[in-house]
Order: sequence, then structure tokens, then C-alpha cells
Amino acid sequence: MPFCYILYSKSLGSYYVGSTSLTVEERLYRLLQMHKGYTAKAKYWMVVFSKYFETNEEARKRECEIKSWKSKRMIERLIGSSTE
Repeated sequence: MPFCYILYSKSLGSYYVGSTSLTVEERLYRLLQMHKGYTAKAKYWMVVFSKYFETNEEARKRECEIKSWKSKRMIERLIGSSTE
């Protein structure tokens, strides 16, 4: 189940972009349990965007594309449209 996803932390006011072969809920659970790296900066994250892809490669490609934007405004536009 390859997904590209975006998480949001209200306390940080920031987004985390990733991809996974797990369900998005399982990935979020693991991130919150392990609390290492960037996600350890905040206690709570919520899923604000997810999209299913046929392959892990496609999901990873989309993740990299979103990260390359380096723009909170563009991420928020993507989340707002959610018809991608």
C-alpha cells in the first residue's frame, strides 16, 4: 500500500512529508512511538494529506517532488485542493 503523506504539527506549525509502504495510520503510529529525528520535535502529529500510488517508487517520487518545493504555501495549497 504505497502512500505519500503529509503530517502537521500544530505546536510547531510545520509539516512533515513522507512516503511509506504501510498504511498511513500505521506509519503515523510508528513515528509517534519511536519519536526520533524530526518528528521527535513535537508530541502530536496529524495526517493532513495522503495519496495512494501503485508502486513505492511512485510514492517516493511524489514525496521528493513535494519536498523540492521548499514552500509551506505550496504544501498548504496541495492540502487545500486535495483533489490531486
